[in-house]
Amino acid sequence: MQIEFLGTGAGSPAHFRNVTGVALRLLEEINEVWLFDVGEGTQRQMLQSTIRPRKVTKIFITHLHGDHIYGLPGLLSSRSFQGGEDELTIYGPKGIRQFVEVSLRVSQTHLTYPIKFVELPDDGGDVLQTGKFTVSALPLDHRITSFGYRVTEHAHPGELLVERLRELNVPAGPLYGQLKQGNDVTLADGRTIHGADVIGAPQPGRCVAIIGDTRKTNNTVTLARNADVLVHESTYGKGEGKQARNHFHTTSVQAATIAKQAQVGRLLLTHISARYAGKAANELAYQARSIFPNTRVVNDFDVFDIPFGKQGNTKPVKLTVPSEVE
Repeated sequence: MQIEFLGTGAGSPAHFRNVTGVALRLLEEINEVWLFDVGEGTQRQMLQSTIRPRKVTKIFITHLHGDHIYGLPGLLSSRSFQGGEDELTIYGPKGIRQFVEVSLRVSQTHLTYPIKFVELPDDGGDVLQTGKFTVSALPLDHRITSFGYRVTEHAHPGELLVERLRELNVPAGPLYGQLKQGNDVTLADGRTIHGADVIGAPQPGRCVAIIGDTRKTNNTVTLARNADVLVHESTYGKGEGKQARNHFHTTSVQAATIAKQAQVGRLLLTHISARYAGKAANELAYQARSIFPNTRVVNDFDVFDIPFGKQGNTKPVKLTVPSEVE
């Protein structure tokens, strides 16, 4: 599981930051990529990434402001050109279906794959359940309807305790496979080995919370509770609380307070205003670290591994862009 930032800016594209786009890379888990918001130019950003549009199977939209959705029609079209045939599901506030369908109809764009729309109820809830993941959403406090998302990986089955089996003189082979599945087996000497006795405790899954534009709100803490990673907007800095409230956004200090209250593993600040260009963006991180030390202001194309257990001071990993489209 990895998280990649395709755009980290607020409002409009800047020289060093494109507008919002976040990719949750689940290639090892389910061979899919899920996008959270698709700002203008997201598909252009993907050209500098290893992500291929046909791998994108689900798109979660936080709200319908342009800097979060204007890249969606182009990406959907390109997915057709680049071999996308599988169904794609778009989740988001009421109106996302109309936006997409009108854009495609007026431009006479014909897709090679079906699109399913899931427009969220006002109070959110669990919006997706798969064999390996649950995605939940809750409303935030923005000028228009905005949602935050929580992606929870289901627990992994415990490992087979091989050393314990050796102590019990259980012969290696097919019996190990049966025990791994939780079955009981009877040995040649008449002993019965119970699968539950030779399998370790389940390994808790990982959790990521991705928050759309919002003022500070209790729902953010709920979504982020005990998450390994919290991705939160930081449009304003310390001392700009009044402006943040007037414009329905959050300061870096408020985001850090949420991370602390929710007891997350790591805070990644995004949606950075163009006023915080270059090294000035680091000031947002310094402000937040006084409250929540494990904070980082992210940049376009940063990629973070999400290992099991709450995040430590991991650094972004670098991915090589292939020379040819897969």
